[in-house]
Amino acid sequence: MENFLRCIGAANDETRIKILKFLILHGKSCVCELESSLGMIQSRLSRHLKILKEGGFLDVERTGSYAYYFLAPRSELHNTILEEINNIDIYINEKSVVCAS
Repeated sequence: MENFLRCIGAANDETRIKILKFLILHGKSCVCELESSLGMIQSRLSRHLKILKEGGFLDVERTGSYAYYFLAPRSELHNTILEEINNIDIYINEKSVVCAS
């Protein structure tokens, strides 16, 4: 029950839907790419990424001082939600910054 509620709670936010849509479209992305493309400040973005990670949607890979987030759905429910998000017509900016690794 707890995992279900965390999953639903993580997906129940417009900003987090946009983050997931961005990752669906662009794949693994550095925090600086997400920040720039989504027009978000780092502290706000980090909070949303943490919720999505704890909700079972994302995982993170650290390379030096960079953190790269990518989709890592933990269940069929996560996959279903991601499929529905992929079908939503939301404008998402292209990656506007490319971080060096």
